[in-house]
Amino acid sequence: MNILTFDIEEWALARNGGYGTSEKYAEYDAFLDKILDLLDANSTKATFFCTGQMAEFFPSVVRRIQSRGHEIGCHSYSHTWINKMDFKAAEKDTKMAVDALEQCIGDKVLCYRAPAFSIGESNKWMFEILGSCGITCDASIFPASRDLGGFPGFQSQKPCIVVRDGIQIIEFPICMTTLFGKMVAFSGGGYFRFFPLSFILSRIHKGDYSMSYFHINDFLPESNRMISKKEYEEYFKEPGSLKNRLLRYFKSNVGKAKAWRKLEEFVNEIPFHSVNNAMDFLDTNNSPVINL
Repeated sequence: MNILTFDIEEWALARNGGYGTSEKYAEYDAFLDKILDLLDANSTKATFFCTGQMAEFFPSVVRRIQSRGHEIGCHSYSHTWINKMDFKAAEKDTKMAVDALEQCIGDKVLCYRAPAFSIGESNKWMFEILGSCGITCDASIFPASRDLGGFPGFQSQKPCIVVRDGIQIIEFPICMTTLFGKMVAFSGGGYFRFFPLSFILSRIHKGDYSMSYFHINDFLPESNRMISKKEYEEYFKEPGSLKNRLLRYFKSNVGKAKAWRKLEEFVNEIPFHSVNNAMDFLDTNNSPVINL
């Protein structure tokens, strides 16, 4: 079971950040079309996790994705990390996002992914919010430590059922591999750009489950600039030290020159499904149950 997902927020982030120009939006549009054409050429359907602000301010982008037969999932409203919000703020954000997306596409939104995989031990109450908003499956868990949080104590690295306060959510966690004694992701974002494609494919072929995720920004040819201390702290809500900013600069730029070609080979090689389609292959009666 190999799942392909894309997180869609760039247009709205550019608008919010003051660098949203017609040229920048056109660049995002062009790469989205390349992705959609690539998926069509391989008869592949994916899940696109879109922010509520995308539905509100760029509804044509969300509808274009839906019109090509792909699943629309929720990626929060404003792309604020869940571990930067309390329960009430996260509840408001999620309700606004789901409502905006459903109004945009005229259909139910059943899948969710938190920005930066920001559901962890400290905010597992998020599953209560997801259930109350009609979400039935989630793809937010990064079952290891990472600079943005992670959930190293999560007890499954494969699809499972999360139970929280009587609510059941099917969880599709990020897949991991062991490298030099550490658990690391390998099949999405900066990890995909960093590792050789042969390494990624070998790990996927050895397993029976993978979750791959990408952003439009993974494939833009230009390098991202190093952001200022103020910009870093306003967005990431943590100290904007030189070390933190250099690490973020490296992660946002590593492997970008070859990323698009790698994605083409990747999609040609692996048979992928959307989250919704993957449900057809999931035996929920025998899936692990994780009580949170």
